Amino acid sequence: MALLCRKIVAMPLITFEGSEGCGKSTQVKRLAARLEKSGIAAAVFREPGGTAIGEAIRHLLQHSEENHAMTPETELLLFEASRSQLVREEIQPALQRGEWVICDRFFDSTTVYQGVARHLDPWLVKNLNAFAIGDSIPDLTFVLDIDRATAQSRLGHRKKIRDRMEEESDEFHERVIRAYRELAEDEPKRVVLIDGRVSIEAIEQQIWNELAQRFPDLGKHQTPNIKLQTS
Repeated sequence: MALLCRKIVAMPLITFEGSEGCGKSTQVKRLAARLEKSGIAAAVFREPGGTAIGEAIRHLLQHSEENHAMTPETELLLFEASRSQLVREEIQPALQRGEWVICDRFFDSTTVYQGVARHLDPWLVKNLNAFAIGDSIPDLTFVLDIDRATAQSRLGHRKKIRDRMEEESDEFHERVIRAYRELAEDEPKRVVLIDGRVSIEAIEQQIWNELAQRFPDLGKHQTPNIKLQTS
């Protein structure tokens, strides 16, 4: 119990992960809104992005026509550059101000997408992640797990803006899905695997129940102040 209370005082860093189309961004917004209703200050960020530098990198990684020739090594370094800026410019200051921080993707995405799906050296990826995040390790990570067919169905209904990751092969995305499941098995204390195929409301409640169990003082803060930085 003492450890849980200490985490509330220090303010938690909560991250959301999953394959394309898993619904994590929806759950990030729902959690932020629910925290606000509970009177808890929260700052929400996304990766890559969250800063002026990070958003420029995001465009290059995902939407720019110039990224067709991008190598896996370049991709890895760009993600780490965006993350390093986000941690020092936004995440660490927010935690020091006494805000909860919610991040739509974080270093686990690089472990999975670049380290596993891109077949880059796991040792190198691990060390670059450590360099980028410093001591900003998530207190809790939610992985929304869905199969590839469900993801494709959801992505087909989105407004089409070119996304380089979504253009990858089914084999690539299957590696991503399997890697996230293995991550949850390897780190059960930090990573919570959630069935992303159930209703949005059911997922939201499961996330809230998990947070309430880990942070029993959840409803005792009375400083409503939410900053959504996801666009």
